[in-house]
Amino acid sequence: MIAQHALVLNLHQPAGNLEELLDNQSWEAKEILFALDRIPRSLWGHEDLARVHVSLSGTLLETLSNPEFQKRVYGTVDCGSLLWHFQNETLFEVLGTGYYHPVLPLIPEADREEQLRRWLGIAHHLLWRPRFQGFWPPEMGFSMELIPLLRAFGYRYVMVDSEHVEPISPMSWQELRYRPHIARFGGEAITVIVRDRDLSDAQESGMELDWFLAEVAERTKWCDFTPLVTTCTDGENGGWFRNVTEGANFWSAFYLPLLERVAAGEAAIAPTFISRYLDTYGAHGEVRVRTGAWNTGWHHGRDFTQWTGSDRQKEAIEAFAKASRMVHDARWYATERGVREGPEAEAIEEAMWRLLRAETSCHLYWGEAWVPRAEADLEASRAALERIGIRPEPTDANMDAPAPEPGSEPLSDLTPAPDALTTNIPAEPAADTPPTHAPDGPAVSETPAPKSS
Repeated sequence: MIAQHALVLNLHQPAGNLEELLDNQSWEAKEILFALDRIPRSLWGHEDLARVHVSLSGTLLETLSNPEFQKRVYGTVDCGSLLWHFQNETLFEVLGTGYYHPVLPLIPEADREEQLRRWLGIAHHLLWRPRFQGFWPPEMGFSMELIPLLRAFGYRYVMVDSEHVEPISPMSWQELRYRPHIARFGGEAITVIVRDRDLSDAQESGMELDWFLAEVAERTKWCDFTPLVTTCTDGENGGWFRNVTEGANFWSAFYLPLLERVAAGEAAIAPTFISRYLDTYGAHGEVRVRTGAWNTGWHHGRDFTQWTGSDRQKEAIEAFAKASRMVHDARWYATERGVREGPEAEAIEEAMWRLLRAETSCHLYWGEAWVPRAEADLEASRAALERIGIRPEPTDANMDAPAPEPGSEPLSDLTPAPDALTTNIPAEPAADTPPTHAPDGPAVSETPAPKSS
């Protein structure tokens, strides 16, 4: 029996992060760029066997497609060519995600839809795929209530962590972990693909090929079905992926030797795309997925403690909800009055992308250290609305945003929104200007310190 292996790599850098690193820690920025560029370069000539799933956050796509950034790093990495290589559907199955990489269950429901829609806008534009079958929840943060939303956006399957999957249908340990399943919520159903946490931990930190093959064989030896072994990690963080020495990183020390063993018939495992596995073997049994994320360096992922462990983190999440109500109420009121352009529409759009950017998971990941980044974006979101006369209630009795009085004149000192994109390479705006618009959503920038999950 040949086990099928789905390799999944999450690729995310907060907007502005690489620019900040180039200014202050240039070698680390180059390590990240080399790690990204190494992915397609390592796979050239192996199109017959290599199969890799990648999730690229909207902010990373935005940075790589920014002409000014491309000029700055040209000679280190050709970002335009890198994006073009990721269009290769023989090698890569691209997973959808949220634009600003938020922990989706921790943000307001209305903002989840915005995050997904805006990612599709830039991804369709840059990666030239009519459909993205799979979904990568940022930080693998999943709750069952996301299912109707994912189905509404056309996703066929979603990645979940093995720690949180509970069987509803009778099934063995092997079936639970190495078969796709169905999960249902709100009258909708989606296929869940189970990440093997133990093997993924090994993939993240460095593993020997012989150990991996032996471990897969041991874990799947009682399977009376073709198992799908799924390993998921970041693809550009950590020394195993960033190491530039030939024979000392994931690609040259593990994945390419794996392909050689597969080609020689010396490995009881074969790389596959998840969509292809589903087409061939389908999904079996029903499961429930507990709310949670993948494990981090500090936490097991249950209850999102990594992002909610302190009072200040919790206060930031509460502030997301209050700001979200203000922004969405303002947009609804403007739409009801037929406002589609001009200073009021521009202010509401600025408030929206500031809110969405505030929700970036990195702002809460490092305890309280980066919470001020979220607070600054939320303050900027409120300030944008205040310019058109929308202010929060002065007390906590009612945190909903008051609608502007009919006939009130919005202020006119807004920065004009940039023109819509006319090429396949959208520009990244400055951190404090409204975003450049991709076909279905905007792109923005920020300058946080580097993050490694």
